[in-house]
Amino acid sequence: MIGPSGFNPHTAVHFLMDSSTQTPILQMRGISKRFDTTQALADVALTLYPGEIHALLGENGAGKSTLIKILTGIYPPDQGEILLNGRAIRIHSPLEAQGEGIAAIYQEPMIFPDLTVAENIFISHRRQGALMRWGRLFAQAEAILKQLDVSLDVRQPARNLTVGGQQIVEIAKAISLQVRVLIMDEPTAALSAHEVAQLFKLVMRLRKQGVAILFISHRLEEVFAIADRITVFRDGRLISTAPRAAVTPEQAIRDMVGRQIDEFFAKRTVARGERLLTVRNLSKQLVFDGVTFDLHRGEVLGFAGLVGARRTDVGLALFGVAPADGGEITFSEQPVQIRTPDQAVRLGIAYVTEDRRQLGLSLPMSVVTNVTLPTLRRYLTRLGLVRAKAEQETAEHFRARLNIRTPSVFVETGKLSGGNQQKVMLSKWLNAQPQLLILDEPTRGIDVGAKAEVHQIISDLAAQGLGIILISSDLPEVLAMSDRILVMREGRQMGIFQRDEATQERILTAMMGQARDG
Repeated sequence: MIGPSGFNPHTAVHFLMDSSTQTPILQMRGISKRFDTTQALADVALTLYPGEIHALLGENGAGKSTLIKILTGIYPPDQGEILLNGRAIRIHSPLEAQGEGIAAIYQEPMIFPDLTVAENIFISHRRQGALMRWGRLFAQAEAILKQLDVSLDVRQPARNLTVGGQQIVEIAKAISLQVRVLIMDEPTAALSAHEVAQLFKLVMRLRKQGVAILFISHRLEEVFAIADRITVFRDGRLISTAPRAAVTPEQAIRDMVGRQIDEFFAKRTVARGERLLTVRNLSKQLVFDGVTFDLHRGEVLGFAGLVGARRTDVGLALFGVAPADGGEITFSEQPVQIRTPDQAVRLGIAYVTEDRRQLGLSLPMSVVTNVTLPTLRRYLTRLGLVRAKAEQETAEHFRARLNIRTPSVFVETGKLSGGNQQKVMLSKWLNAQPQLLILDEPTRGIDVGAKAEVHQIISDLAAQGLGIILISSDLPEVLAMSDRILVMREGRQMGIFQRDEATQERILTAMMGQARDG
């Protein structure tokens, strides 16, 4: 398997564990944690060895985040023990975790944008004295970056860095704290393919220095590119732990969801209707170029690609948020130029954003307000007053149709679970009665059960004749839910695959830039 941006795991000698000779650096035994009626973790165990990249897999709600928070001192465990180099420890705060050599970096780097790179690297060091020795600080920061074989201007403000550069600073910060255990929680989610490859090289360098790395990712291609061992959690329990060579992606998915993948995703085969959308050579300067496809009523067209593939940019262009500057769009057999979201909505196009918390919903507002917001004109009297009863009836309709679990449609949307928030966002756009529905990462950040429900909704909508574009970084989801799959890489269309020819291997190969549509 070739990893992101050509990273080849076979160029490195992978960790070979022999439990009779290796001494664990970290052991978690019998860890349990309950929140009210929810058992987040139940008697789980995890062992990390020096110089090991250990992948932790699991769907949302599996207990990964709770385990990390226990390990970094945010939560205390209800039961169980943590051993560091054979010594029992209790971690009461992130500061204590850092003192033990345990550090974490996350999907969104914890960077202070107005401080310099050097200041960010040493921000957690409290004993710097009353006077700051700037020359010494910069020299030490440069020495750490040199150790990583990275060149950055340590005097520049951190706001000038790319997300990839910020991740490098986070790793440098961990090294400055003499890290022995580094937790990486979805560190590549916002990185380009090139930045992912650079990050992986740093990870391999840390591994050679004896750092134990706990790597958490939903991207199986990354896990199987760099992991030495793979552990799977499901519903707060340890399901399996095995060397990477002994695990297949199919087995890992089965362990995560508890059943065969084709049982988990629910895409019905429906008759394809008339052509709804025609796109020819759609382009946006310096973003994407030459995107060409057709979409029929009742069809789900999946958009696949690694981070930086520009799939979302195509969706935003079709919705008028960031219009294309070249190419042709035909909608319902009529040539159109889509310049604004309002124009797109009037045509019958809806867009469900990947960022429901910041862009998709107003969390302080009620469910009913969110559902009717894009179509508020329908609920106004001639005097401009809102017909509250009509609004409530609409919200109740979608509450029943999409099985939104809420005690009332007047509850603040932010108080609902992630899966129910996602259903509210779907309701909001379905109420606009679209013909074309663009779904951008529709199951990101929701648990297994809610994901299955969203898949069922997508299948039902296609059966009702909607044309659906499904943009997703979850490759099993794209494979299972799409009638055809369009693969992109760095703004270029690499191929379109029919459902019966779209294997994981073929799609991954195209995503890595190894194939093009004929």
